[in-house]
Amino acid sequence: MPAVRRIMSRNARFQQWESLLGNRNKRTRAGEFLVQGVRPISLAVQYGWPVRALIFDCKRKLSRWAEELLRTVDAERIAMAPEMLADLGEKNESAPEMVAVVEMPADDLSRLQRAGSNFLGVLFDRPTSPGNIGSIIRSADAFGAHGVMVSGHAADVYDPRAVRASTGSLFALPAVRVPSPDDVMAWVGKQRVHGQSIALVGTDEKGDCDVFDFDFTQPVLLLIGNETSGLSNAWRELCDHTVSIPMHGSASSLNAANAATAVLYEASRQRLAAVNRPASRVDLADRRCSGAPTP
Repeated sequence: MPAVRRIMSRNARFQQWESLLGNRNKRTRAGEFLVQGVRPISLAVQYGWPVRALIFDCKRKLSRWAEELLRTVDAERIAMAPEMLADLGEKNESAPEMVAVVEMPADDLSRLQRAGSNFLGVLFDRPTSPGNIGSIIRSADAFGAHGVMVSGHAADVYDPRAVRASTGSLFALPAVRVPSPDDVMAWVGKQRVHGQSIALVGTDEKGDCDVFDFDFTQPVLLLIGNETSGLSNAWRELCDHTVSIPMHGSASSLNAANAATAVLYEASRQRLAAVNRPASRVDLADRRCSGAPTP
């Protein structure tokens, strides 16, 4: 095993890593973020994300999982005092076995590659909650989406709360921060030039139709609005269609992550059904705002 460096005091190196927990600007400047938990760290390694350092408890007997990582992952190895590792793991009572320092990828929409005929993407407009970002990434991964975009002045994809809420899906699914609709529309335009006419579908309480009546078997970019104010005017104007989720009871709306999950589930259900039974003319005619060209 390569040499292990010991850090037993709150020196400059420790303080730099500690600042990554709550300071977005420092994460961006350093180009790295902290990953906590067995599953997220394992998936980061599995999907080939560069790991800069593996920090482990200097006083704990390591598990086979931790020993395997230290033996096989090309990263700096840091043995740290448990009370300091507890701070990096954001645990009040006990230190986690390991925390990883992972390199941040470029915010480049080319990470989504060229959209295919089955493209399904999610754009989250100006989210305020890191937890909601992570939850949407997790749902997008679970229901077969090809990527997530986070638009505008928003909470950070690499905030530890977002990383934890994604339960590792952040490493399996491209999640890209984009400053404005212009960047996204330039990417959408390139896909359309290559023959993939992506429909921009927004969620709204007063949508053009219920989510069940929209044809999600076509290429779709699903737009999810800010938790408080919904979609911005700029994104509303860019929507090709809007859909609503039928609800009963006293609730007037859903949490943004819950709404995204409901729509992604419906998109996944339709796509699985289409594989088993290709849509007929009658099926398409029954959809009141399919957005699909007439076959």
